[in-house]
Amino acid sequence: MTKRAMWAAIAAALAAPSAQAGPDNVKYPSDYLKGTQYDVLDRPDVKQQRYLYTQPEIIEAVRKGRPIPSGAVLTLVQWNVHVDDKGNALKGPDGRFIKKDIIGVTVMEKRAGWGAEYPAEMRNGEWEYQAFRPDGTPNPKANIKACFLCHKPHEKMDFVMSLAKLSGTFPGEQALAKAPKTEVNIVSFAFAPAKVAATVGKPLTFLNSDASPHQITVSGAPQKTGVLLRGQSASITFDKAGTYNYICGLHPTMKGVIEVK
Repeated sequence: MTKRAMWAAIAAALAAPSAQAGPDNVKYPSDYLKGTQYDVLDRPDVKQQRYLYTQPEIIEAVRKGRPIPSGAVLTLVQWNVHVDDKGNALKGPDGRFIKKDIIGVTVMEKRAGWGAEYPAEMRNGEWEYQAFRPDGTPNPKANIKACFLCHKPHEKMDFVMSLAKLSGTFPGEQALAKAPKTEVNIVSFAFAPAKVAATVGKPLTFLNSDASPHQITVSGAPQKTGVLLRGQSASITFDKAGTYNYICGLHPTMKGVIEVK
């Protein structure tokens, strides 16, 4: 399928009646606070604090080694945070950002039979996505297509980027004690250094020191690492000199540059 044909199929699927495919299948989970909060993240890159919730029975199933069952609703609540006069996020006594207002709620929901209308290049199993405004109404400006395309490469994790947090297997800070020294350290949702030199034919290694999974994806090149949890590292080797831009495949606002000589 050509790229143009794929986008046409995606547009048709998203425009289909809610009884078939589309974000209208997903209703605002007004009772998400009755569920279990399984993660909270400070996002310096976008100056947000994000909370993840799901039903207790979903966590129980996953932590017993079972697949994520039909009926799962994963709710991501985005808060903006208080900042100082220079725009830096302020932290409370607990070292976390100080949340201010809810600015959006994104939901992914899994139901038996959902997703069959989507082309294979887009389908995320039986998951559908929807984005809501703070008042619980759908956000008409949300790019739902981007949700599918962003999660699509992570089929082995049932398309759930927070699966390690959901399953309780995400490594603790002790995982960094034995981590190797690398050329690039991923910390606080940023690459350090943001611009790094590399040599043709020599591996360039990245270490994830964050409390969030990350993935290195080089723009315009086939190089891509697997998803890295805290304390995990991966290398990329270039066979041609040049300047390469890269991002985190899970958090595209994270950007870096590699100069290969």
